[in-house]
Amino acid sequence: MTILIALIIFYLLTSFTLAKLFEKAGVDKSKAWIPGLNFVTWAKVIGRSPLYALWLLVPIVNIFIYAGMAVDMVRSFGRYTFWDSFQAVIATPIIFNSIGKNEKDKYLGPGYKIEKEYKDTMLAAQKSGDKATYQKLLRTSPYEKNGAREWAESIIFAVFAAAFIRMFLIEAYVIPTPSMEGSLLVGDYLFVSKAHYGIRPPMTVLQIPLLHNRIPFINRESYVTKPGLDYHRMAGLEKVERNKPVVFNYPEGDSVYVIPGRTFSIYHYRRTNTKPPARMPLTVRPIDKRDHYIKRCVAGPGDTLQIKDRQLYIDGKAVENPEKMQFNYKVVSAGAPINEKALKAMGVKKIPRTANYYSLNEEQVKKIKSLSPDILVQIIENQPNPSLFPHNPNIMRNWTIDNYGPLTVPKKGMTVTLNDYTMSMYQRCIRVYEDNTLVKKADGYYLNGEKTTTYTFKMDYYWMMGDNRHMSEDARFWGFVPEDHVVGKPLFIWMSVGDGIRWNRLFKSASD
Repeated sequence: MTILIALIIFYLLTSFTLAKLFEKAGVDKSKAWIPGLNFVTWAKVIGRSPLYALWLLVPIVNIFIYAGMAVDMVRSFGRYTFWDSFQAVIATPIIFNSIGKNEKDKYLGPGYKIEKEYKDTMLAAQKSGDKATYQKLLRTSPYEKNGAREWAESIIFAVFAAAFIRMFLIEAYVIPTPSMEGSLLVGDYLFVSKAHYGIRPPMTVLQIPLLHNRIPFINRESYVTKPGLDYHRMAGLEKVERNKPVVFNYPEGDSVYVIPGRTFSIYHYRRTNTKPPARMPLTVRPIDKRDHYIKRCVAGPGDTLQIKDRQLYIDGKAVENPEKMQFNYKVVSAGAPINEKALKAMGVKKIPRTANYYSLNEEQVKKIKSLSPDILVQIIENQPNPSLFPHNPNIMRNWTIDNYGPLTVPKKGMTVTLNDYTMSMYQRCIRVYEDNTLVKKADGYYLNGEKTTTYTFKMDYYWMMGDNRHMSEDARFWGFVPEDHVVGKPLFIWMSVGDGIRWNRLFKSASD
């Protein structure tokens, strides 16, 4: 709603100031207040075809068209400086109002058309060899720019275009941890589409272009949280599919400690009963500035999920596992030492700070066993863990990362009865993600001050897990991913770096 109000206010201010310019240009100023006709008239005033205004109906493209029309408008009144063009793009109503009030600013004619005719005349003089005329036109041209301005405009446009593409369409992303191995490897560089699941306009308005949430070297946040906009998502090309990798904002990333190498949430320290780093400030982040994670969506809205002996079940049915799904194994040999070069050739990696533990997929297990009958490959059995979601031993009983659930993923419109179980399972969804006050009193539950026995969810949620099932900190630890945290769909790997460039991974699909 906030972004809609802001757009309405901007539109009204632009229409009000545009009316003054229409009047100066000899056009009926009332046309500035008629939706659609105002932009058609604007196009005519600057020397464009009326049909040119139709580009304003095309999402994404319309931003660039609008910027160009604003610049052409101020030039139609003799405003040619870099600062004039900058204001036209960034603060259109302000410069339009300035021109409208300034008696010295006269309408010179359709700016786009006049500039085109002037440059055509220069080009004709140059081609005909009329150096005197060409030099005179060049010397008196209001459109010529010095080298510094050319560079400044080029850099600003490049940064603007790159920031725009990154913000709305496609963003580059690198795999930082082994949680998705062996499907996606540490050092894989991906392009992520933000349009597939619906473009999510920025909620953080004031930010440094091309930076996500941190300024390199000085280690400070790259944005200001206020003013901020409400969550909104445009129509997408497709829905989030089960069993597909998804990039999303870390759900627990609202309150974090940023330490060299990675980020830990305050909730991590609470559930592990450890102390956060000394003298390290707690950083509070808005949704779109929380760290990016990539996991596989294994369950969607309304699904009931359970893991039995490492096999995932959805609504009681075993699902097809990722081809390269990994677990941790202990590999020992009763005979000759294990050939480490042979393991490396298989793509096998030893778990850091262990002597003989490895993350292996089913194919690698078979290959290692085939090396020698003396080799024993034994899966690591996991014990009950109080750090697992929902962090309530009365509900979790003997839950482990290999034997987990069942639980139901919330769906928009789904209603649950409020009790001890649902409070443990869904209280963060209700209180944090959907911004409600929920209090338990002696006589029952109170939602936003009103007594109630049920709650109906406002959003869809997802359950995300890594393919490296024993080495992934995922939904099993921090719970559901709300739809407003979904960033986009991984498209393909454009670069992959390990010990060197992994050429066989370049341009490989990242969504399978």
